[in-house]
Amino acid sequence: MRTYRVLMRGLTRRWKLRPGAAEQPAPVSPTLDPLVQRILLARGFREADAMQRFCDPRLLDMHDPGLLPNIDEAVSRLIHAVRQHERIVIYSDYDVDGITAAAILYHIIRTADPDAHLDTYVPHRLEEGYGINSDALRQIKAQGADLVISVDCGITAHEPAQVAREIELDLIITDHHHVPPEIKGLPDAIIVHPHLPGREYPFAELCGAGVAFKIAWRFATQWCGSERVSEIFQQMLLNLLPLAALGTIADVVPLVGENRVIARHGLHLIKITPLVGLHALIEASNLLEEKIDSEKVGFILAPRLNACGRMGHAAEAQRLLTTAGEQEAKDIARRLTQLNRQRQKIEREIHQQAAQMAEDAGMTRDDCRIIILAHESWHPGVVGIVCSRLVDQFSRPTILMQKQDDLCKGSARSIEGYSIHQALQSVDQYLTTYGGHDMAAGLSLTMSQLDHFTTALTEHAGEHIQSQDLLPSISIDCDAQLEEFNVPAVQRINTLSPFGRDNPRPMIRIRNLTVAERPRQIGAHGKHLALRFRAASGSNPTSMRAVWWRAGHLAEELAPGMTLDAALHPKINEWNGRTTVEAELRDVRLCEA
Repeated sequence: MRTYRVLMRGLTRRWKLRPGAAEQPAPVSPTLDPLVQRILLARGFREADAMQRFCDPRLLDMHDPGLLPNIDEAVSRLIHAVRQHERIVIYSDYDVDGITAAAILYHIIRTADPDAHLDTYVPHRLEEGYGINSDALRQIKAQGADLVISVDCGITAHEPAQVAREIELDLIITDHHHVPPEIKGLPDAIIVHPHLPGREYPFAELCGAGVAFKIAWRFATQWCGSERVSEIFQQMLLNLLPLAALGTIADVVPLVGENRVIARHGLHLIKITPLVGLHALIEASNLLEEKIDSEKVGFILAPRLNACGRMGHAAEAQRLLTTAGEQEAKDIARRLTQLNRQRQKIEREIHQQAAQMAEDAGMTRDDCRIIILAHESWHPGVVGIVCSRLVDQFSRPTILMQKQDDLCKGSARSIEGYSIHQALQSVDQYLTTYGGHDMAAGLSLTMSQLDHFTTALTEHAGEHIQSQDLLPSISIDCDAQLEEFNVPAVQRINTLSPFGRDNPRPMIRIRNLTVAERPRQIGAHGKHLALRFRAASGSNPTSMRAVWWRAGHLAEELAPGMTLDAALHPKINEWNGRTTVEAELRDVRLCEA
């Protein structure tokens, strides 16, 4: 668990410092860069071996898949189905995690038997909603299926599991989502899950694709009858690692432990993938000549796969990663890119409209702590993304809903320290349905309850959110000197990647910097800010360029000669054959004269 203490207030954010961040501890490892060690020490690493394993995660560090609860029962049933030529359907969620998880099982089964009777099923986001539904199981059974295996969904599917038993359809559920405390018991099916009560797997934070990869691994060993699988299975498991990495990064699970191993090695292999659909997606995203890291997955590849489910039906994205041949894969990848552009356009329009509505309604004033809006024209597949944008913009929880007939249905996103799920629970008398977790939720209510709900939840937010909570925070890993940031040092910092949840990009504080020249507004409409810093004291003339995204409006507040502390991410910039160190600035604090 992370522990921070609030140290100071910057120009735009609260700064929180990890314990010991301002200290210069003695090196623990003789082989690791001192700055890398300071970052790892601040993040709780104390032993040199643990630091080295984190910087260089190995596939051998992964746990035996046989430790997953019920995995052997599930794999035995799956192998029996393949060998008996039964009809198998992989039932997935419609997001990136579900799509990649289904593709992983699809390809490992096809490796065992290229002629296996195998299909996939993806529910329609808007017409069927999330999870296994009974009507879909009846349809699948009517089409001749003998076995359904779910990925990334099903842990709360009590009624569908009962229906499957009644219609004599065998069901295996593989999932990773937490079971809500109000739900007692588990569905009547074979369940593979990393944290079943009382039977926890050593690493409980796998996503759906991670669970699917472990099942694929166990399937290979059981099919081959040995822990040493055949060369064709070994190669396929390596080919599937990029899919598992996509699901892991896109689902925003902690990038530590096994997730870090999967993401690190999957990203390493992603550019040389022989999977035609994944290669076509990379090509359509103009990433063939780029280094693909977690940011490119999160902001370029994953949104294309998600756009299909948000704007239409995710079955096409599923086909891209499973059955599509080379030409079809290229055609689908191009369509996903077009759908993503359409999604971005709709997102911008809703964002602009919702932001204006929030301001007009007084929801962005200091005395209002939450945004709650509904509109008949908003696309239900996009409002969740816009919620996140408004949380970033206005630093307060946001709920956006589409009005349709007598129903309002939408999404909620929150800020640190305010559980939106608990908040909805406190006013559930006004809700038809709701579910989620601390930071995100979905909900629906009738139009007649909208005003009552808005009033009650606004009062709840006002009572539980303090004014200082509306100022976003950043967490500082450690202090450093400007001269420490040379190209080799920053390259060594990048050995801590891939970055994401629970392993954020290192945030460094540099104290007593001088603004070396007048800041310049850059980008469209001067939206961003470019600065140059130099050390405020000492004989070393080291300087560094920095870019502060979405801070162009602060240009007049910073002037040459000012002394300040800076919180930043060091980055490598390659341009015109030159490699230099730059900073992505996150905030500054003006030093007192």
